[in-house]
Amino acid sequence: MRIVNLNPASDIGASAWFVDIEGHRLLMDAGTHPKHEGRESLPLYELVKNESLDAIAITHCHHDHVGSLPVALRYFPKAHVLMSELSYFLVERVLHNSVNVMMRQRDELGIREYPLFTHNEVDELAYLFQGYKYNREVAWASFQKTRAGFPSPTLEFFDAGHALGSAGVMVRGQRQTLFYTGDVCFQDQTILKGARFEDIKADVLIMETTRGNRPIPPGFTREGEAERLAQAIQRVLERNGCVLIPVFALGRTQEILAQLALLMNAGKVRKQPIFIGGLGRVFTEIYDLEAHRAHRQHTNLMLTEALNLSVLEKGQVEKMRLSGGRIFVLTAGMMSEKTAAHDLALRMIGDERQAIFFVGYADPDTPGGRLKAAKPGETFLLSPSGGEVTKLCEVQDFDLTAHANRDELVKFVGEVEPHTVLLGHGDEESRLWFQEQIRVRYPKIKVIQPAPGLRVDV
Repeated sequence: MRIVNLNPASDIGASAWFVDIEGHRLLMDAGTHPKHEGRESLPLYELVKNESLDAIAITHCHHDHVGSLPVALRYFPKAHVLMSELSYFLVERVLHNSVNVMMRQRDELGIREYPLFTHNEVDELAYLFQGYKYNREVAWASFQKTRAGFPSPTLEFFDAGHALGSAGVMVRGQRQTLFYTGDVCFQDQTILKGARFEDIKADVLIMETTRGNRPIPPGFTREGEAERLAQAIQRVLERNGCVLIPVFALGRTQEILAQLALLMNAGKVRKQPIFIGGLGRVFTEIYDLEAHRAHRQHTNLMLTEALNLSVLEKGQVEKMRLSGGRIFVLTAGMMSEKTAAHDLALRMIGDERQAIFFVGYADPDTPGGRLKAAKPGETFLLSPSGGEVTKLCEVQDFDLTAHANRDELVKFVGEVEPHTVLLGHGDEESRLWFQEQIRVRYPKIKVIQPAPGLRVDV
């Protein structure tokens, strides 16, 4: 088995793994790097451009895992694309939104390489996309190879519990097996139940390491964190302030909306409109429509019916009065520039009545990360367009992650019993923690941290 890490940087970036198993070639994920722009955000496709790729398997529809799929298909036009059936309902909308964002960045930021692909290109490629139910084993090698007498490896998607449609990927050859976790959450979230990775055994394991640098505090529970969020929201509303919760449009938005719906139904937060972005509204409707297919809690909770969702119009966020206890659940999760979350935060940061509550990861080099790091009363640079601001509003961080905690993942390694583990999708500190823990607990397992572009033979 030959594996190449195509992420262009050694951190949480453009997820893409090239796998050659018994002469059949598979690309697992085709992301873009969230901290890079233009072609620098792409995986290292040039390293494998001369390979005859049979298929592309997508774990889920976050941009760092699917954002360069049309570019990958330019390199490998004969490959067909496999994903879970729930991701199939999302992928075209995600890619079309990417085109819109890139075109805006081209015009506003002068990134002439954008867009990396077009709306027409997405439409013309869509026939290659195939959605499969979880726990269905499918052959993925090309017809020409199987006709020539080479048995096709198989692929099976396992529910990863991270976001709607997320999946771990099992690849089975004649002699070896590989399992790729993608992004995984073992604990139940507000809507989605935890990953169903039971009884998985594989020779090689490729594993995410996102939270390797984050130990679990003593006594921590997700339920307790959700209750803490509820109390914080109520406290802000009582002082007539507004609450901004920056979120990613797919996954975090729906989980927080579900939390708000449950709080309102229980009388812990007064019923009122929830202001969201248009893309968040689209994905929320899909969560409702596909509730019968998803492995979830509160199966009868339809968010668009339970909540009075109000989509902010262009320019509205600059004009609204920030009083009366309004609640905003807005993209982007890291408050990147030219987003509603960034522009609203710019108005709220200097007002001590207001509150900005983070419910997920924010990179230190983003506006959200800089706001988190600033001390109360400190003046700091939020962003080039936002300039310097003084932190007077309330800022809190609530650990409602959609990623597995590090102890759960180390335990999972022992359950899979691979002879080799490849670590990815985490910063250096996180990967080093996993490397040390696996070597201590499972000394017979080989641990590899493949650098960008490094070929690994296992």
